[in-house]
Amino acid sequence: MRDSIRRRLARLAERYEEVGRLLADPALPGRSDRFRELSIEYARLQPVAVRFGAFVALERDARAASELALDADPQMRMLGADEQRSVATRLAAADAELQRLLIPRDPHDDGNIFLEIRAGAGGDEAAIFAGDLLRMYTRYADAQGWKVELLSESRGEHGGYREIICRIVGQGAYSRLKFESGTHRVQRVPATEAQGRVHTSTCTVAILPELAAVEDVPIADADLRIDTYRSSGAGGQHVNKTDSAVRITHLPSGIVVECQDERSQHKNRARALALLKARLLQAERDQQASAQAATRKLQVGTGDRSERIRTYNFPQGRLTDHRVELTLYRLEDVINGDLDEVLGPLAREYEAEQLAALE
Repeated sequence: MRDSIRRRLARLAERYEEVGRLLADPALPGRSDRFRELSIEYARLQPVAVRFGAFVALERDARAASELALDADPQMRMLGADEQRSVATRLAAADAELQRLLIPRDPHDDGNIFLEIRAGAGGDEAAIFAGDLLRMYTRYADAQGWKVELLSESRGEHGGYREIICRIVGQGAYSRLKFESGTHRVQRVPATEAQGRVHTSTCTVAILPELAAVEDVPIADADLRIDTYRSSGAGGQHVNKTDSAVRITHLPSGIVVECQDERSQHKNRARALALLKARLLQAERDQQASAQAATRKLQVGTGDRSERIRTYNFPQGRLTDHRVELTLYRLEDVINGDLDEVLGPLAREYEAEQLAALE
């Protein structure tokens, strides 16, 4: 374990003991705000402190095994060597777990998301690819037991979507999909291509966390323009009778959101407002990130062919994620929703960057 990591863990363990003593102080009112704050901090520190204590105990076992491996008795040396190997394995696992616990946790990781897919360069083929991406994420969500709710859509002339926005409801949806934001590039022969030439098209994907009520983004009513119109989606005769679809424009930023999925204007307004708040939060986070770095590895981009986080090459059956230099020749499986081999390396790369930042 690196010294910088050990020092950080030691400080956290000391703080854990200190908070425990403060909570045990009879002079501390049991229902005060201070008691509640300390209780939350104690619960947050406990996993780190307990595992660090176990790690230190394993280090003692390792020293004892090393001494045993130097014993004059050959059988004791053999026993010590076996114990050294066993303890070394457990130490490595405990070290990795402790480092993961040190990574600052994104408060949105367990929450729901808004998924936005927009066709970029490539015309009709880009819209068709947007439909492929939607199916990919929908099938992945189904496999996780998540629920996908359509908020708004704009269909392409020859299939797919010019734009589609969904809400995905499920435990851990944001933590699994947050690295999907960016420009996705497809290389394949379109069905309409008579010469058999490979075309390159793009779509942009945005993953936005749905805000919890406790972190709501304040929006003044005067900053909103709310329009209603008749839904163009499914719904039978109902869509011809009421203006149930809602479009909200945030005047200061120019952000426009709409929802036409529900028959109830009230429900559509609530969902559109939730999406607007998610976009405003994301805009604020992007601005902060831009101030910290000249480039962002996970930015959405403009949808130009030269910008991409991932390439889907159908003639070769190849998927390449350019951020982690990952190449898989299992494109059909991935496009059908088997994303674990793609998402795992992205999460591990993020953890490595966070650990490097801790030092």
